Amino acid sequence: MESVTIRDVMTREYVGVSESDTVLGAVRLMREEEAGSVVVLRGSDPVGMLTEWDVLGVVADEADPAETTVASVMSEPVLTVAADESLQTATGKMSSERVRRLVVTDDGEVVGVLSERDVIAAAATGSAPESAPAAPHDADPVAAATVEGAQRDDRVRAEPNGGYSDQGVCEACGALADTLREFNGQLVCAECREV
Repeated sequence: MESVTIRDVMTREYVGVSESDTVLGAVRLMREEEAGSVVVLRGSDPVGMLTEWDVLGVVADEADPAETTVASVMSEPVLTVAADESLQTATGKMSSERVRRLVVTDDGEVVGVLSERDVIAAAATGSAPESAPAAPHDADPVAAATVEGAQRDDRVRAEPNGGYSDQGVCEACGALADTLREFNGQLVCAECREV
């Protein structure tokens, strides 16, 4: 099977704002467009993202969203990925950088956003790359459980050395996580294990 590219699964429509816009204006636009984030642009260049989490910071700091600029609270630097890169490369970057969204570019131009939801949808529809065959695991019960979990739902990614990574999608909250562990019969992230 050919490798799935980011272009195959990304969201092509995105919402953009400028650094000088107010947080209140950006939030109103996010609600109108039903978006969880907006790409912050300087001209046509992406310079950051404003996410729901950033907006919660404004509320927690008791700042006035009508007076607070997007530039003062946006997440930066913006993390980008080329549209023709593999989905596996992008999910690795999302996991290692601990972000839920990447701005997708093609020849330096913003062409979309790749979100955790896009990755989950690709996995659910079978658009994601297939895992490599499982390595023998008779002597190691932990490896056996990991392999069985991977075969069950392809959420544990096969590594080139024949082992398995423990990063993937949490079955409880749906977040992309660096580390998943089995808890009550599900593969869950650290936050869901603490609940």
